[in-house]
Amino acid sequence: MPRTSFLDVTPEAGRNYFSNPPKGEIVMLNLLKFKDIADYSGFPSIAPKEAISGKEAYQLYMDHTLPFLKEAGSEVLFSGKSNAFLIGPSEEDWDLVLLVKHKDAATFLAFAQNEKYLAITGHRTAALEDSRLLPVETTATLE
Repeated sequence: MPRTSFLDVTPEAGRNYFSNPPKGEIVMLNLLKFKDIADYSGFPSIAPKEAISGKEAYQLYMDHTLPFLKEAGSEVLFSGKSNAFLIGPSEEDWDLVLLVKHKDAATFLAFAQNEKYLAITGHRTAALEDSRLLPVETTATLE
């Protein structure tokens, strides 16, 4: 069975999330699966001269993205190689896990709508076969 891919927020998911955003800090859990070879067919203006891997394209994306995160007061808390789930679907495997902290949902939205940032997001699209983005409220408790 082919894997269903998710690369971008849907209008419905974005509307639902930002219609009642959490208060305070959020951490975005990113699960990322890279293409073997990055596909820049939709982004010729930022394509490297030679073919590169999805992992290399994602590194280009991060190299360009980190200054925008820093400018927004956000930060990468964790980046690590992923392995197979101990608990979870065996058909889902991920190459990289990222945790990115934002001051609040409004800060994340401002970062995500920054025109200079949007100009380089083609590296991300070219790199990824699949992804998940899960906003996590840091104010949640286990009471």
